[in-house]
Amino acid sequence: MVGDRERTARVIGDTERAARAVGAVVGSAVGDALGAPFEFGAAGAFSVKYPVKRPAKYPAQMLPVLPAEPNPPGDPTPSEMRGGGGWDPGEATDDTQMAVLVADSLLERGGLDPADIFERFQRWARSDPKDIGLQTESVLTSGDPWDSAAGLHFWITGHAAGNGSLMRAATSAVYFASAGREATMDAARRIAALTHGDRAAWEGTAVFHELVRLALDGEDPLIALPGVITRIHPDHRDRYAAILAPDWHPGLATEFNGAVWPCLGSAVWALRITSDYESALRAAIDLGGDTDTVAAVTGGLAGAVYGRDAIPVRWTDVLHVPVPGWGERVVRYPELAEMAMRLLAAAAQ
Repeated sequence: MVGDRERTARVIGDTERAARAVGAVVGSAVGDALGAPFEFGAAGAFSVKYPVKRPAKYPAQMLPVLPAEPNPPGDPTPSEMRGGGGWDPGEATDDTQMAVLVADSLLERGGLDPADIFERFQRWARSDPKDIGLQTESVLTSGDPWDSAAGLHFWITGHAAGNGSLMRAATSAVYFASAGREATMDAARRIAALTHGDRAAWEGTAVFHELVRLALDGEDPLIALPGVITRIHPDHRDRYAAILAPDWHPGLATEFNGAVWPCLGSAVWALRITSDYESALRAAIDLGGDTDTVAAVTGGLAGAVYGRDAIPVRWTDVLHVPVPGWGERVVRYPELAEMAMRLLAAAAQ
C-alpha cells in the first residue's frame, strides 16, 4: 500500500497537475479582481479601456463597437489591474474571500466540515466585508442553524439560484478533484447548500467542480461536457444542457448573469471561443453585468486548463485578498499558490 508521504510526493511531483491546480485557484482570484471594477458596467467596457491590437473572437452580435480610451501618457502598455469602482488595484472581492475560507476549513479540519465552513462564513459576514451578496448575507445573518438556514430562506423567498456558491468553488474543486467525479460533485452540492437552497445552484457548482477535475487530469473539459451533463440532477439537466451547448452564447441568456445558469454558461462560452487565459478573461469581463463573478468562474476554468504560467505576472503581482474577520490578514499570490498546492496534497492523503 502506498503511504501518505509517498502519495503526497507523487502529487507535488506531478508538476503539470500542480501548475493546473495553482492555475485554478489563482486564476479565479485574478478574474475576480480584474472584473470587479467593471461590475454592472456596459458590455465591451473592458476592451474599451484596455484595447488589444488583435481582433477579439466575439460573435458580432455580442459586443458593441466602441472607441478605445487612450493609454495614460508615458504608459503605453499599462496593467489592466488598476482598480476602480471602490476596489484597489488587484483587490479581490467576496468571491475569493469566501473561497479562501472554504480552503482554510478543508485544510484545518482535514476534510469537509459543513458546520465549520458555515461558522467561518458567519464570522466573515459579521465583519462588514466590502461586498456581500444579498442572498448570502440574508442566510448568514438569519440566526438559523447551518443545516437549515439556506433551506428556510429558499422556502420563504422562493429565490436562491444566484451564482454565490459557484463564485467561491475554485479551492474546493481542487481539493476534491482527486476523489473522483461522484465525490467532487457531491461535495460541491453540500458546500453550495450552505447558502443556497435552490438545487439549481448546487448543480451548477457541481458541474464546475467536475470540469476542474477533468482539467487537472489533463482532459479537455469542453469535450467531456456531454458526459458531465448526464450527472446533473434530472430536474435541472435540460436547462444546463441548453446553456452549456456549443451553440449557446450569452446573448441567448434569459436571466441576468448574476444567476447561476448564465454565469456558468458564460464562463464555458468564454473558454470555448478563446485559446488562452487572457483572452478568456477579456471575453468574460466584456459581457458586462456581474463581471467579477463571471470572470472568477472563467478564471478558475481557464486557469485549470492552461495552468499557472498562463496567468500574466502583471496581474498576479498586485493581487491581494483581504479576509475580513481575521484581523489584518491579506492573502497574496504566493500564499494563494501555496494554498492550492496544500489543497492538492491534502486530498491525496
